[in-house]
Amino acid sequence: MTTVVTIKGVDKVFPSRKGADTVALRGIDIEVASGEFVSLLGPSGCGKSTLLRIIGDLLPPTSGQVVVNGKTPAEARRDRDYGMVFQQATLLDWRRVLANIELPLEVAGQAPAERERRAREMLDLVELNEFADHFPWQLSGGMQQRVAIARALTLQPELLLMDEPFGALDEMTRERMQMELMRIWQQTANTVIFVTHSIPEAVFLSTRVVVMSPRPGRIVGVVEIDLPQPRQFETREEPRFFEKLVDVREMLRGAEE
Repeated sequence: MTTVVTIKGVDKVFPSRKGADTVALRGIDIEVASGEFVSLLGPSGCGKSTLLRIIGDLLPPTSGQVVVNGKTPAEARRDRDYGMVFQQATLLDWRRVLANIELPLEVAGQAPAERERRAREMLDLVELNEFADHFPWQLSGGMQQRVAIARALTLQPELLLMDEPFGALDEMTRERMQMELMRIWQQTANTVIFVTHSIPEAVFLSTRVVVMSPRPGRIVGVVEIDLPQPRQFETREEPRFFEKLVDVREMLRGAEE
């Protein structure tokens, strides 16, 4: 399989003017192959989001190397090789749903007709066609996140970076959104790197779960998730699902000791 992301020896230190510097990440080594769904899991403050932002060229590493599609993160960002989805949908309240999804295409200079065609295609993917003319504030939290996912996919990126996108949702909505994301991932064949605090969420969604230690964040282990695809609501009730929950939980507990 083609390697999409390679991270070698990455450290991240946040300098401080008062007292000791904060070491957020230390010695991160990982590869992510095309079509994988990899979750970064660990306690609060372990550097999961920091690592995601380094991959997405929102933060520079202090040391080490990051390669995305054979390029530096900055080159990959300029080539629009990835889309990003955050915990908050970050939609523009004064633009209707369709116009929000069109925004990356507008910035890229695409013609209006092509922008609308592609945005409606993405609305169809997230099953929100009937809400094209609504404003974001007229949508539920889960629907807003589906719009954010649609917007992130408009430029057909190979890599989707997701930073706790369902963290602010109630449990029932969160489970429905997990199913939606699974459906979208299977349809698009994107590579996904997903940050979460939830062990069940990581196990349900992932092909691999990367477990990180408390700060300074290190990778303490990787759990392969070999649950059958496509995942269903019933997947969460299968004995193998609970076995994988235990595997991840024990690795996480070991990282905290």
